Amino acid sequence: MLFFLLMTLVTLAREAYNYLYKNFPFMRTLGLIGGTSWHSTIVYYRLINEMAGKRTGTHSNPPLILYSLNVELMREHDVDKIKTTYLHIARKLEIAGARAIVICANTPHLVYEYVHNKISIPILHIADAVGLEASSKGYKKLGLLGTRPTMKGDFLHKRLKEKFGIEVIVPEEDFMDEIHQYISHELTRGKFTESAKSFFLDHIQLLKERGAQAVIMGCTELPILVNEEDTDLPLLQSTNLHAKMAVNYIFQKDQPDI
Repeated sequence: MLFFLLMTLVTLAREAYNYLYKNFPFMRTLGLIGGTSWHSTIVYYRLINEMAGKRTGTHSNPPLILYSLNVELMREHDVDKIKTTYLHIARKLEIAGARAIVICANTPHLVYEYVHNKISIPILHIADAVGLEASSKGYKKLGLLGTRPTMKGDFLHKRLKEKFGIEVIVPEEDFMDEIHQYISHELTRGKFTESAKSFFLDHIQLLKERGAQAVIMGCTELPILVNEEDTDLPLLQSTNLHAKMAVNYIFQKDQPDI
């Protein structure tokens, strides 16, 4: 009799677990580092919640811990200060319970090599999100638009080349200052003009003429300005792809948070 009762309880517990697992998916907690700019951080937050909602339904949303820093940190161009600040924030998010870090912009990924070995949780790298998408489409040569540090630095170029065998090309040096000015003085401040749109579309065309099979929109605000309908060259929206990677991580089955 006791054995029968125990087996009945085990069966009921298993059925309850299966019901909860099916109807209330477990989700990991992510730490988001935003603020660069706050406009792009809103996009990240919205995309992650919308994509997660397509899996869970609108009755729930993923656990997120957001630290929004002051964008003036990036405008000071003090790389050492930027790195130490991001490390300090990443440690705070880890202590707060984050299972991984998402840096909600392209340019701050320059801190990745400095930070990721000094914390015990992963940083989901935006280049990996882009590389996976580009590889799935067979792209081997990509154009890149972004801030000067993003275009000139190796934190996207090197990772895409080493992990995915993808070559990255950028606009000519003579245009980089103007591209950076548009991003830092207009887009990150919420100013989206037709002149800026025309300027970036011209550079997308120039990258196409140099052999780019697609263009990485390597500034989180760029997809707000230019979208797929504006050009015949495929655009890889790093923000959307990064958010998709983040949501995939949230729903990985091992060791759920809630």
